Amino acid sequence: MLGEYRISGRRAADISASIERAVGDGGLRPGQLLPPMRQLAERLGVNPNTVAAAYRTLRERGVIETAGRRGSRVRPAPATTGREHFRVDVPEGVRDVAQGNPDPALLPPLAGAFAAAAAEGDRAPVLYGETAVEPELARIARAGFDADGVPQGPVAVVSGALDGVERVLAAHLKPGDTVAVEDPGWGRTLDLVPALGLRTVPVGVDDEGPRAEDVRRALEAGARALIVTDRAQNPTGAAVSAPRARALRAVLREHPEVLLIEDDHGHGIVDVPLHPLAGVTRHWAFVRSAAKAYGPDLRLALLTGDALTVDRVRGRHRLGPGWVSQLMQRALVRLWADGAVDAAEVAASYGSRRDALIDALERRGVVAHGRSGMNVWVPVPDETGAVARLLHAGWAVAPGARFRLAAPPGIRVTVSTLTGGEIETLADVITSAVGPAPARSYD
Repeated sequence: MLGEYRISGRRAADISASIERAVGDGGLRPGQLLPPMRQLAERLGVNPNTVAAAYRTLRERGVIETAGRRGSRVRPAPATTGREHFRVDVPEGVRDVAQGNPDPALLPPLAGAFAAAAAEGDRAPVLYGETAVEPELARIARAGFDADGVPQGPVAVVSGALDGVERVLAAHLKPGDTVAVEDPGWGRTLDLVPALGLRTVPVGVDDEGPRAEDVRRALEAGARALIVTDRAQNPTGAAVSAPRARALRAVLREHPEVLLIEDDHGHGIVDVPLHPLAGVTRHWAFVRSAAKAYGPDLRLALLTGDALTVDRVRGRHRLGPGWVSQLMQRALVRLWADGAVDAAEVAASYGSRRDALIDALERRGVVAHGRSGMNVWVPVPDETGAVARLLHAGWAVAPGARFRLAAPPGIRVTVSTLTGGEIETLADVITSAVGPAPARSYD
């Protein structure tokens, strides 16, 4: 059952630490079955309740899962290792289209904005006890939300979209609650939810966003929260359309106590309109990140929502980091004021590369998806084989296992840095690796 690895410890904390350490260094593999609690207790010479407490801690930390009489096992994507377990090591000389990064050539220079923000800080240093949100940033953010139809609500600043999602989940849910998540969906979100001690239920996705009937089934089954990516969904490029938004809002009206979290991380790099869902449920949050348009190292996102949700996020934030650096906030204000990013130009650049690859694959009989953003999703019959064959041919793509719960296999191709001359070559290589496929969706 455990091969050569021996779990050790006399206290619950020591036993759980021994198991978590083994998961982290590969001594225990994803999916591996753990000993029954009584059996492990006898082996360690401890009370079964001690082992039960250790297993409970590991479940709450997202390391293991328990399925009744079938026992406990390491999660397929344990929080200790995350979905980086599925990453592809890119050898020298291999073209990397796996990482999901924006095109550096489309990112604005930051030096001037940060210099101006630093000079302002020199004139009036930010001290403890001052406002956590730069007023001008809040004003600009609120104006942008208003223009996109996001309901009124206070504004908070968090350290990126995923930080905002985590803080909102923690503000409302308790361990054991269920969260409906997109499948395929962003791997970090799929890891984050169980790491908080929450359960995931998959919701199918097509080009227009989460399927309304899947959302209805998840909410009727007891999911207490729903996370939706409005545009540039990772990995599929889906964007919530107006008809889909109406259908999803109708479902949410039937479940007004569900916590709705919307992730608009693609703001500034997309050319499709936003169709927000917020305002239907009692508690909601809308998170808008600056990372894709201004650079991944600009760890800043704007969060709005109902008053209680934002108040809880702000309060918990004050007890930890306190605030997001106002140097960074003021730099973003300057970038916005100077028009450092031409969103239409960036969206057109990513869109032309994305469409060119999808069209090239379609001409070869391969179905691919990518309505917005910088990624293309290609359903494949054999994910492992496709990734290996592409790597052998000199191309590194992201395996779909990083983004899936129950969805069928696929691969993700990041198009952000593809050149026109590479697209036809890549389409040939993908076709050779996966073969023509009949038209199908990715569920």
